[in-house]
Amino acid sequence: MASIEETPKTNLTMTSDFSQVKAREIDFVTRFTKNWDSLREILNIMRPIRKAPGTKLTSYEATIKLESGDVQEGKEIPYSKATVKPVAYEDLKLRKWAKAVSIESVNQYGAAIAVQRTDEAFLNELQTEVLDDFYEFIKTGTLNLSEKDFQMAIAMAIGAVVDKFKKMRRDVTNIVLFVNTLDAYRYLGAAEISVQTTNGLTYLRNFMGASTVILSSEIDAGTVIAIPADNIVLYYVDPGDGEFRQLGLDYTVQGETNLLGFHANGNYSTAVGESFAIMGMKLWAEYLDGIAVVKVDDTPTLGKLTIQTATGGDSTHTKITSVTPAKEAPGNSYKYKLGDEAYVAYGQNLKSWPKWDGKADTLIECETGQKITVVEVDSDYKAQNSGETTVTVTD
Repeated sequence: MASIEETPKTNLTMTSDFSQVKAREIDFVTRFTKNWDSLREILNIMRPIRKAPGTKLTSYEATIKLESGDVQEGKEIPYSKATVKPVAYEDLKLRKWAKAVSIESVNQYGAAIAVQRTDEAFLNELQTEVLDDFYEFIKTGTLNLSEKDFQMAIAMAIGAVVDKFKKMRRDVTNIVLFVNTLDAYRYLGAAEISVQTTNGLTYLRNFMGASTVILSSEIDAGTVIAIPADNIVLYYVDPGDGEFRQLGLDYTVQGETNLLGFHANGNYSTAVGESFAIMGMKLWAEYLDGIAVVKVDDTPTLGKLTIQTATGGDSTHTKITSVTPAKEAPGNSYKYKLGDEAYVAYGQNLKSWPKWDGKADTLIECETGQKITVVEVDSDYKAQNSGETTVTVTD
């Protein structure tokens, strides 16, 4: 029986109409994925965790209290108590966006401008959304310090992170620094440093002990943030999950880690081309106190020292037995002054003051009831920290 050829009904969306749309969807998510993979490579983030529908992310923190290992021959070995506590993390929220391009726009400007240019802008804004969230996230680090200059802030940010993880008996291999763009260029000056740019990120490799230094205007001026790459975890929803398709929502995704879902279709009732994007992802730290946030204090103040003295054996001699905290730098030294309480300002030059050698048995000639002021100075004799107390003598 011969087939009956019928003309398709007007406005029927044909298979051929979908091929171009599908290619556009694949191109959109592919570009997003490549850009995200570049970001992951720069930051050395290697731990993506997919959230399945109906689940919550929970990690487990294990601690153990060791019993004594000195067990006599033949005696029963005691158990060391191990405890495992669940740590629940904030649930992920799916975020949704849409844009529409009218048929009049295509008619006036052509598809290359009306569709492709708006797709490009849409993609850039979605990527910016991810980066903005990430910058806000790293600013919540709880390992907070304050330093007097940019170089020391970088050094102490790295040192604080290394020290934190050493205390947890964990090695740190890749530390990523985040600094303000203008702060970095002001510090670098005329230095010949190779700055790289990828997908909107400007960064340095292997600089001052950090594997990567990200330069960004999103980081506040006078702030240095350090985080080990191993401490960053990506938690995400797969927009291509089969359970979403049960709602009739079929998003195009691309890559091994499906972060973005994109779908485009024509709406004949309004004569517009609609584009939809969904994304659910969050960058978080396994240890929030493993993120160092160091502020550069442009108006430094004199630090506080606690001074303890002991009798020098008679009524005319005393000894400085301890000064806490310890000196900030190996090149620093101590100066002292006897009499009434001495006023000392940060950065004041105290080269003319007597020097204390830091030895607890050094005798200092004094009078009963006098105050002794001890000041830590840097290599240029500028005051950094100061403290005072009443001398201790033998009546």
